[in-house]
Amino acid sequence: MNPADHTFVATVEHIGVEETDEAIARAVSAQSDWARVAPKDRAKLMRSFAAIVDAHSEELALLETRNSGHPISQARGEATIVRDVLEYYAAAPERLIGQQIPAPGGLNVTFHEPIGVVGVITPWNFPMTIGAWGFAPALAAGNAVVLKPAEWTPLTSLRLGELALEAGLPEGLFQVLPGRGSVVGKRFISHPGVRKLVFTGSTEVGKRIMAGASEQVKRVTLELGGKSANIVFADADLESAAAAAPASVFDNAGQDCCARSRLLVQRSVLDRFLERFEQAVGTMRVGDPMDPATEMGPLTTLAHRDRVNEFLSDGDPVAFRGSCPDGPGAWFAPTVLLPERDARASNEEIFGPIVSVLPFDTEEEAIALANDSEYGLSGSIWTESLARAIRVSRAVESGTLSVNSHSSVRHTAPFGGMKQSGLGRELGPDAPLKFTETKTVFFAATE
Repeated sequence: MNPADHTFVATVEHIGVEETDEAIARAVSAQSDWARVAPKDRAKLMRSFAAIVDAHSEELALLETRNSGHPISQARGEATIVRDVLEYYAAAPERLIGQQIPAPGGLNVTFHEPIGVVGVITPWNFPMTIGAWGFAPALAAGNAVVLKPAEWTPLTSLRLGELALEAGLPEGLFQVLPGRGSVVGKRFISHPGVRKLVFTGSTEVGKRIMAGASEQVKRVTLELGGKSANIVFADADLESAAAAAPASVFDNAGQDCCARSRLLVQRSVLDRFLERFEQAVGTMRVGDPMDPATEMGPLTTLAHRDRVNEFLSDGDPVAFRGSCPDGPGAWFAPTVLLPERDARASNEEIFGPIVSVLPFDTEEEAIALANDSEYGLSGSIWTESLARAIRVSRAVESGTLSVNSHSSVRHTAPFGGMKQSGLGRELGPDAPLKFTETKTVFFAATE
């Protein structure tokens, strides 16, 4: 369903266990052949995949907007990211370089062997981009991929599977398998032919996947929940910090694990910051996702909107709200709360356009408050002091931080969380190595 007006978009048939097993068998066969393809030829096919994604980027963006409610300008950017990630990892096949290690009586060398078949399970909030983070480096390293998209938002993933074939990737190498997590995802965990799992989603589900994978000592990469802090010190450029704050938490209607949903502001500048922040929220364009000027669209489903709305029934003081359309669609206005530190809104991942403003007095208190969470995925620090920026960024327990900005993910740098926000890292130059096993071979020196 289109979340902007709740109109019908498409019907997708879910597959069962038998079809999942058949797909995995095809993947096992395709991977065996793919691993023997010369690195330069694997790279060439991945560049072809990137090129065909680029040629269909507008189609993919429109499809994402209709299925997920992403503003069209942002959906276009997401299609571009898929292309960029494929191009970036197309360089990897010819750069999976091992080591030569001197050893008494001979020589040790290492090889990076592909793991085999990788199961990628993606969330509903960023289907295209998060899918590419998993399948692009996995394919580059010589693996096959079976990808299960979220039930709510499968359409762009299915189209990417078709485009991979059009680009010339072998049959069975990259397959998109729509279905229930309790069916397809569960089979990825239990099937011995799937040798690694990449999952993005809730911490609760990630724990179950990790436990299930342990039965076969199956490798996992997990990118899970977040309750990230946006820390604004009194010496910060308050105009810039307040102007940037809405996008840090309301992008994609707050449906982002990296959303800075805890806004920590030094008490001495709290009133001045809130005045500027209210102005910035008031001017945020919430509306028709097909309008290029729209900055925030609807939530992805009506059911999720109802879940987010539950946080407003707790009685936490509302500082101010933005606006959103009336009528059909999963609309929810950007909302700023002033809750207590122990309130649900201050601690639980809402995954919607609600931010909690929490004052602090000292640098030490800000660090303690930022770290007072089971999560540690992302965050921001606003200060004009380089020394403070270094101190705080080293002290905050988070996998990805930005200073005087809200940048969270660049495909050229590692991304992942600490504590219950995940396990392992995605993206960056070393990502293909995470889809390989290091093999050591000793050559004896003989006459």
